[in-house]
Amino acid sequence: MSLKAENISKNFGTQKALNHVSFEIQSGQIIGFLGPNGAGKSTLMKIITGFLQADEGQIFINGNNISDANSDFRSQIGYLPEHNPLYTDMYVTEYLNFTAGIYKLKNTKKRVAEVLRMTGLEIEKRKQIRELSKGFRQRVGIAAALIHNPGVLILDEPTTGLDPNQIIEIRNLILEIGKQKTVLLSTHIMQEVEAICNRVLIINSGSIVVDNTLEGINKESSEKYITVSVEFLTEPNDELLKQLPGVIEIQSPQKTIRLIKSSDSADIRPLIFNFAVEQKNPILSMQRIEKSMEEIFRDLTKRAN
Repeated sequence: MSLKAENISKNFGTQKALNHVSFEIQSGQIIGFLGPNGAGKSTLMKIITGFLQADEGQIFINGNNISDANSDFRSQIGYLPEHNPLYTDMYVTEYLNFTAGIYKLKNTKKRVAEVLRMTGLEIEKRKQIRELSKGFRQRVGIAAALIHNPGVLILDEPTTGLDPNQIIEIRNLILEIGKQKTVLLSTHIMQEVEAICNRVLIINSGSIVVDNTLEGINKESSEKYITVSVEFLTEPNDELLKQLPGVIEIQSPQKTIRLIKSSDSADIRPLIFNFAVEQKNPILSMQRIEKSMEEIFRDLTKRAN
């Protein structure tokens, strides 16, 4: 099931929260939705899910405009907000039955059993939600978002506050869900994007500044500069290092280690090797460092600003 945003704009007084945002997601894709705080992520997700109305533009689910009077778009969207709203006095099965009732599902018992199995909640189904760990509470929220079998799933920070084991479990669950559904995943955890997303949307100051695959983003970013980590035998002369062609920055994490950033994509390692020979300062190790997703995110958002 496809999701399409077309020229979405939203103002709050004099503040422009969204500025003609457009993108399209096809079924079976997990899209990482990134942006600094206040960039417009939550506003856009609330518009997609119908909690807010756009000032301009349209949202389409499977080609159908959600603003049409006869549109039953809410039955096609599952939504897990950042602050997972649960009735903690309810038991897990009771809560999912309650949610199924809101959607007026038929054969509720069968569907609840399906989502309990899908989300790994069968062993916890007889517990009150208040008795669950944060990880299992997130599973309950995802189960509730899936109960009506929507084609589009919107997840806002689904792994915030989880321990490493819980994060991996939720990631694996999202990967499994993403095989059959369109998933828009908002997160600040860059490793999460690298681990499970097919494509990345980055929003900054209300506008989409990047819409690309991870491979495409890495390629585009690597063309700007490269970083080489070098460990010398003794402390090197930084002033002479800075004079090497293309060097734009040198960092010194340790006395004999230098992170050398080059302004172009040419391999600077031969120049560093020659420098070490001339200075009679042997190199103990040298390797090119690929940019992390955090660095790429900072670069792209700063460039957009």
